[in-house]
Amino acid sequence: MALKHFKSRPPITLSLIIHSALGVFTALGLCVTLLITNLAQMASLILLLFSRKLFRDFNRRCAGSWWGSCVQVLKTLHRMHLIITGDEIPQQENALLIVNHQGMVDVFPLMMLAQEKGTLKDLKWFVKDILKYIPGMGWGMLFLDCIFVKRSWNQDQAQIEKTFSNFKKNHIPLWLISFVEGTRITPEKLKKNQAYCKEKGLPILSHCMIPKTKGFVASVNGLSSCITAVYDVTLIYRSGVPSIVQLSLGYIKEFELHIRRYPLDTLPQDASALSQWLKDRYVEKNLLLSRL
Repeated sequence: MALKHFKSRPPITLSLIIHSALGVFTALGLCVTLLITNLAQMASLILLLFSRKLFRDFNRRCAGSWWGSCVQVLKTLHRMHLIITGDEIPQQENALLIVNHQGMVDVFPLMMLAQEKGTLKDLKWFVKDILKYIPGMGWGMLFLDCIFVKRSWNQDQAQIEKTFSNFKKNHIPLWLISFVEGTRITPEKLKKNQAYCKEKGLPILSHCMIPKTKGFVASVNGLSSCITAVYDVTLIYRSGVPSIVQLSLGYIKEFELHIRRYPLDTLPQDASALSQWLKDRYVEKNLLLSRL
């Protein structure tokens, strides 16, 4: 099995103990500020009486501020830095990002990347439908026009198309993050995906999974007038996938991303060809990860 988790840890010293304690208290502080931010988002409902644009802008600023705090903590407290290889990414470009999903920490390097490119407050995510019923965080994501999915295309199609129509109608800036494998990878899920690929005659991967393509095809077609490129982002954890706790304690010091930028007008137009294009990208991801 190719998957592995981050296990190495620095030697225990007084400096590490102090740093880890600061990391824990800072994480707790971020949780408190998240609650305050969510309360502000709830209060922003009153803005809907005056202007939906004001409501949307306020919530974008709330999200950008809290996500920015997370990034600042990683940079200043943990001296975290981001390694980026591949293509040059323009500033503030509307784009769809396809990303391999390995763990809960995946969101943090994406936030760091978005901050560098001036799009942090414009992040949108495909997230589980059940989250929108959770007061606070879930409602906050709903206010940000995130896309809630039930992982069933028949159930999700109408809502996805409605959200995309809203993006286009209101000229909403966006960096839409799509973990197109449908879930984060685990040994059990990888084994199941490999069995499916073997049955269907698809490439059998060991470091990522063959993606689900219907949502991607719908995103490219539905956002054709909103985005100008698709970014193929590969998250790389050379020492294994860290946990949230290991990240909070400062055990890791760098994130690594390999990015390929594909202008939208270079992608296939046919749905079947576009679906194959996405699968080919994940075969390439698997080859890249296997080399590392």
